[in-house]
Amino acid sequence: MLAIRTRHRKAATFAAVAVLAGLAAPSLTASPATATNTDYDATYYKDAIGKTGTSLKSSLHTIISDQTKLSYSAVWDALKATDEDPDNSGNVILLYSGVSRSKSLNGGDTGDWNREHVWAKSHGDFGTSTGPGTDIHHLRPSDVRVNSVRGNKDFDNGGSAVSEGGGSLTDSDSFEPRDAVKGDVARMIFYMAVRYEGGDGFADLEVNGQVDNGSNPYIGKLSVLKAWNEEDPPDAFEEHRNQVVYDDYQHNRNPFVDHPEWVESIW
Repeated sequence: MLAIRTRHRKAATFAAVAVLAGLAAPSLTASPATATNTDYDATYYKDAIGKTGTSLKSSLHTIISDQTKLSYSAVWDALKATDEDPDNSGNVILLYSGVSRSKSLNGGDTGDWNREHVWAKSHGDFGTSTGPGTDIHHLRPSDVRVNSVRGNKDFDNGGSAVSEGGGSLTDSDSFEPRDAVKGDVARMIFYMAVRYEGGDGFADLEVNGQVDNGSNPYIGKLSVLKAWNEEDPPDAFEEHRNQVVYDDYQHNRNPFVDHPEWVESIW
């Protein structure tokens, strides 16, 4: 049964931005999500509803840590489903460039797409280990060359245009994704910071207020990621992706896709 929740005071802001985004939204939003963001409040999120701050973060960590873990090789097929182009079932949508590319072109050569760790795997040194290294809530298809340009840079505004990057920008120590996925990137980063809290034998991942974090288990820039979360609210593609991950693969959810206002509550 659809749970009714009290709207955060920023909900109106998200709604207004969503309307504006919808006016210019490409056909990527053609496939609707199979659930609304409140469908799981009385069940999946029941222990988190009504909480704020560290209490909310702790509750969400417990909830989303109950998941099925994939091998790194299994990620290939998972991404072909989670990021499928709704207008062409033979293709996936590449995160940073927005290009629709054949599912069969997965690999490491120029013109291929590969598995991008949005939370750069060197930030916490988890590599491709089962767990954070294979968590498809932050693994996305990306053009091999554009992925290389991003490298392990933190996220921030500004820089020079990335060739064939769909409007993405980069400089020596940061990367700014195209406008259409800025919120997606932010919500993936916030998911990782809640999911991986130092248990499971992995580092405690945290969002901080700086860039150039190197191999430390941090990614910034917090203020910018919070702004991106508000400026680019979840669209149908992102919501559908969250549902596919939950239904078919990991059986856990990114709570910030369902409740983007929780970012402000925690951070």
